[in-house]
Amino acid sequence: MNLKPCILTFCLFTSLFSFAQKGGKNKLWYDKPAKQWVEALPVGNGRLAAMVYGDPSKEKLQLNESTFWSGGPSRNDNPDGPKVLDSIRYYLFNENYKRAQILADQGLTAKSLHGSAYQNIGDLILDFNDLKEVKNYYRELDIEKAIATTIFTSNGITFKREVFASIPDHVIVIKLSSDQKKALNFTAHFNGELKKSVKAIDANTLQMDGLSSTLDGVQGRVKFNALAKFINKGGKTQVSGNGISVSNANEVLVLISIATNFTDYKTLQADEVSKSKKYIEAAQNKSFISLFKNHLAAYQKYFKRVDFNLGTSEAAKNPTDIRVKNFATTNDPELIALYYQFGRYLLISSSQPGGQPANLQGIWNNSNKPAWDSKYTININTEMNYWPAEKTNLSEMHEPLIQMIKDLSESGKETAKTMYKSRGWVAHHNTDIWRITGVVDFSNAGMWPMGGAWLSQHLWEKYLYNGDKNYLQSIYPILKSAAQFYEDFLIEEPTHHWLVVSPSMSPENIPDGHQGSALAAGNTMDNQLMFDLFTKTKKAAEILNINSDKIPVWNNIISKLPPMKIGRYSQLQEWMGDWDNPEDSHRHVSHLYGLFPSNQINPFTTPELTDAAKTVLLHRGDVSTGWSMGWKVNLWAKLLDGNHANKLIKDQLTLVEKDGWGSKGGTYPNLFDAHPPFQIDGNFGCTSGITEMLLQTQNGFIDILPALPDEWKNGNISGLKTYGGFEVSIVWENHKAKEITIQSALGGNCRIRIPDEMELRGKTKLKKAEGKNPNPFFETPEIKEPMISSKAKLNSIEIKNGLVYDFPTEAGKTYILKMK
Repeated sequence: MNLKPCILTFCLFTSLFSFAQKGGKNKLWYDKPAKQWVEALPVGNGRLAAMVYGDPSKEKLQLNESTFWSGGPSRNDNPDGPKVLDSIRYYLFNENYKRAQILADQGLTAKSLHGSAYQNIGDLILDFNDLKEVKNYYRELDIEKAIATTIFTSNGITFKREVFASIPDHVIVIKLSSDQKKALNFTAHFNGELKKSVKAIDANTLQMDGLSSTLDGVQGRVKFNALAKFINKGGKTQVSGNGISVSNANEVLVLISIATNFTDYKTLQADEVSKSKKYIEAAQNKSFISLFKNHLAAYQKYFKRVDFNLGTSEAAKNPTDIRVKNFATTNDPELIALYYQFGRYLLISSSQPGGQPANLQGIWNNSNKPAWDSKYTININTEMNYWPAEKTNLSEMHEPLIQMIKDLSESGKETAKTMYKSRGWVAHHNTDIWRITGVVDFSNAGMWPMGGAWLSQHLWEKYLYNGDKNYLQSIYPILKSAAQFYEDFLIEEPTHHWLVVSPSMSPENIPDGHQGSALAAGNTMDNQLMFDLFTKTKKAAEILNINSDKIPVWNNIISKLPPMKIGRYSQLQEWMGDWDNPEDSHRHVSHLYGLFPSNQINPFTTPELTDAAKTVLLHRGDVSTGWSMGWKVNLWAKLLDGNHANKLIKDQLTLVEKDGWGSKGGTYPNLFDAHPPFQIDGNFGCTSGITEMLLQTQNGFIDILPALPDEWKNGNISGLKTYGGFEVSIVWENHKAKEITIQSALGGNCRIRIPDEMELRGKTKLKKAEGKNPNPFFETPEIKEPMISSKAKLNSIEIKNGLVYDFPTEAGKTYILKMK
């Protein structure tokens, strides 16, 4: 008899029914229920999401479905664009910025539709009427198992609630249990602002139907159907008004299914009722153990790829919100590791293959009028959501964004043609589920025709990690089409005869003395994006051996782009003019795109530009919105200053106790990023930044511990990915690399920069690196010399000692370096 399956089931069974231990690695835990949304705990499967409050007497699950948005398929192109474009450019080149802005607002900004809003399905309420005094309260979110658990005692009975969102079974699962029989008594009902009907279909099934809201004159057309199935052991269920009453049950399994009529961004033809019912019917025949095993296997396939350890913390004995509150004054490295993995948890839970990409709040939203509509802000925030995807070994989570870029490359062609009479495709600073690509809001925020250029970097970046030429072939037409738009749109400026983007802006900043207008031509970020887009599209064409006739065209454009400039304050200029103010503390540091996520600026090849970028960061300061601090962690890591990056992590892990608007960012009690209000990009940005502190891959080599802070004396991280298909694990002690394990998926030369002398185990030997890295995935760009103001005073950037070696690798083999 094979006892292994029985033992596995028994261990799983006992672990689920045992009383949870307080805290532990990869656990958020609390000693009181959530009273506000930013204290509730998030679960999600990429399509369905819930915020679990853990209230003993009235449990609430606030619910979302990723395709439930306001409005319906729509466009927002302004057909007056061709009438005003030449005039706007004329006024910009003649420094009449206010007039250019007025014309842009009239002729380029969308006439009415400024994007749809991500919507809230509503709540499932479980009302426990007979609970008396509650003791021994405990709730947690185990991000290693992706399950939220609440435990407490009342009337001498211990109650337990477990909630997870299953990827393979397409439902949210709730298990209600207790240590005594016949102890579960409650009523259940749905409620939601956008509901059209709520009823009990039978004694075991609740149903809520609804319709999305109308916004900017676009009629709400997205229909949803939500079902909750109650499967009880012992006791009975019965219809109670619009709800269900459960009495004297020993255990209750609740399955939640939600579906909409969304087919794709152009079509609403699905049958939401049959979709929702199909998931319930498939799941209801499975036990909780079976559902949980399916869920765990699917989730941990992703989560377990990376392990991160900075040591244990005495502070972990405190609830998570208290740990965040005390973080600045306590030694709690374990909280940093938890926050890092929480970012990975959120990406797995909000962005699954075949679904929608993570929006401004990932997939969690409790409002039908959320901040910034919870759309896709593509002048930084959407891109930041996916910075951790490849490097933290979550490549599959990147797929929804890649698909959205493919969609935008279709919808954006009409915008390019209608608004600018250009070929190719364009997107501005915002989009939504309907893939709008016109100018939203107003010109000072929306007149930024660079969204397609930045998003296209993700297409190329993914190739650098996977090396898959079939994939490259599939995305090359999108790169080429994006480049084609700028071939038509770039215009020669009158002073230096450089090719510049006009009109545009440096998101979302207004220069001093600029007549209150953000509009300008030849902004630094635009130039950096143009360099990357044309350079990488050209490289893709060369790899695929196609479109050789385009190479000289693109080379000519690259040669005519403006160089980066260092201004009178020794700063990297944000604009073509030397307009920067050292007192400016704006949250966007758009011109530092060239430092990160791009690599046009780095300490090894462009020391003057690196110094100028550092000056910008010092001018802007550390205190900012949550997502901005997340970006700055990455930027300081790229400057090889781990201590400053660590300081930004501490700033980000500053407790913001209440949801709402504010000027200073931080972290909410449930570890959500506080802009404030909540924006998920700060979570993802910080996870990326911590990775950059421990491993960098852009400078022509794999850089080990490039920005290790003094406080991180010992630690280990495993499973990180680099360009060229390498997977890297690092163990360090006393700030020295003790062991490095490198798995090669693609083979080829491995060039590695290590902080200390090490030796490669086995027959393969390390060879001192010379010249360019022969591995084609590690090429560094050739950047024009910067233009430097005569008033600039530059200091050198300190580069810590490092040793750079080469060694050959074979696909599928593992290589281990150890301290000598």
